[in-house]
Amino acid sequence: IAKVTTKINIFLSSLSDKIEDELEMTTVCHRPEGLEQLEAQTNFTKRELQVLYRGFKNECPSGVVNEETFKQIYAQFFPHGDASMYAHYLFNAFDTAQNGSVKFEDFVMALSILLRGTVHEKLRWTFNLYDINKDGYINKEEMMDIVKAIYDMMGKYTYPVLKEDAPRQHVEVFFQKMDKNKDGVVTLDEFIESCQERLLPLWTNSI
Repeated sequence: IAKVTTKINIFLSSLSDKIEDELEMTTVCHRPEGLEQLEAQTNFTKRELQVLYRGFKNECPSGVVNEETFKQIYAQFFPHGDASMYAHYLFNAFDTAQNGSVKFEDFVMALSILLRGTVHEKLRWTFNLYDINKDGYINKEEMMDIVKAIYDMMGKYTYPVLKEDAPRQHVEVFFQKMDKNKDGVVTLDEFIESCQERLLPLWTNSI
């Protein structure tokens, strides 16, 4: 999770510098909410939001990013693999309104959480990414889809070479650690509890 989140952070920080104008000009232009409101909703100052918006608007005149552009941008970070499916899941996590586009507000809200949010906020965001059908649970099928997408994104040049059954083994380990009541699904509380347990200082292991 930490490695994937790091990649997302790099991607988010670079997004406004990589958007291709021509793919966005066919979309209806969008103006963001007042910066004062966004300042209250995020961990950015008004000045920081102005700088972010200026860069976003310069690279994206329409004010929105569609999924195809999103995939093309994200693919640049994984040249040896196929990042399209993982980018699809990531795009859906950013597209909070589920309307097929990511606005500046969506972008900056995610950026705020992943760069300056609390551990709890980051874990909640990651859980939402993995909860593909948005029913409040992560089941094995969803986790398998995510893991396969991550492995595809990493590509065939991954070292050491991954075995064919590696995704399924990964999912089994995930559920052994996180499915506390063994009911076949992982809730948000289970997810956060398990992740926070792994983040505890090493000295607690000796107690």
